[in-house]
Amino acid sequence: MLGVYIHWPYCARICPYCDFNVLRDRGRGGEQLALKDAILADLRRHRELTGPRELTSIFLGGGTPSLMDPDWAGEMITLCQSLWTPGADLEITLEANPTDAEADRFSGFADAGVQRLSLGVQALDDASLTLLGRNHGADEARRAAALGAKLFPRLSLDLIYARPGQTADAWRAELREAVALGAEHLSPYQLTIEAGTAFDRAVKRGTLVPVAEDLAAELFDVTQAVLTDHGFTAYEVSNHARGQAARSRHNLVYWRGRDYVGVGPGAHGRLTLEGARTATFAAARPADYIARVAETGLGWATRETLSARQAAEERLLAGLRIEDGVAFGEIAALDLAPTHPEVLSLIEAGLIAPDPDRLRATPAGRLVLNWVTSRLALA
Repeated sequence: MLGVYIHWPYCARICPYCDFNVLRDRGRGGEQLALKDAILADLRRHRELTGPRELTSIFLGGGTPSLMDPDWAGEMITLCQSLWTPGADLEITLEANPTDAEADRFSGFADAGVQRLSLGVQALDDASLTLLGRNHGADEARRAAALGAKLFPRLSLDLIYARPGQTADAWRAELREAVALGAEHLSPYQLTIEAGTAFDRAVKRGTLVPVAEDLAAELFDVTQAVLTDHGFTAYEVSNHARGQAARSRHNLVYWRGRDYVGVGPGAHGRLTLEGARTATFAAARPADYIARVAETGLGWATRETLSARQAAEERLLAGLRIEDGVAFGEIAALDLAPTHPEVLSLIEAGLIAPDPDRLRATPAGRLVLNWVTSRLALA
């Protein structure tokens, strides 16, 4: 099985918490057309490398791919479906922002073949949206969600919590409103201060104070409680779905260690090439990416053949994020087993589930997942 990730790096505004490979959209029309053509060429070259595969997902991410001409998205989707064999349950996802200008174009993306809209709502009150640097208001978000639920078979909403000044009661009410908007998938992410972002600089200046760890933990607990009460399952640390069908198949490609093509500036890929797990990294700047495709047929800046240990570490880090965990057989290169002293210690601490076949984090383990995975990787 194979997933395809297409990175469209342009945004109307750069959010102060964002550390993704993004650029301002303004005045880049000619570059964007050249980039679209380069992405199509890159996909064709990837088909030569992967051979025939079953296509399980196409994900248009960014950046803000909903700023793209919907016809261009249609070209990319149609090409992917012609290069690889579409699976019976092929999932095609578009990330979008809720501005009215973009929401008016949702029908074009639905016509292009998108079935799953991942909407970056982030918050449902205007003060928080201003703090987060978003270019939409809460009412715009509500209207976009309503339209998305009408036009697309599946709707997912992204939210950010642990915002400065946020209380547990306010977050509880916000989650309930998000559920009422009709999404069957919610992705509540804790606000983290990433190095080099505008928020990072604000924290260093003392003009932004992150929430205390105890409050962040309480907000995490509120998330689990509210969404469980509404029929959602936390199938991944930050992703909740109402039923198996609502789960993001594309993200499960990552978390289950399957192969995926990554095209577009700065995109990462993971492919099995000549029997080895291979990490690919596309050139980050659009001009460099376009030039790489013109020269070599591929947008890669670098590729790395992973050692058995490196591949196992990636499986551990990704696999522990989902409720299924990771099979001990898939991380054999780390010499971890049900009877390993570190595994037994984490089981005794209530952070790892007692399972002879799979390594799975408990709800308590998910609260300190980075620490748990570090302990296991270094064991």
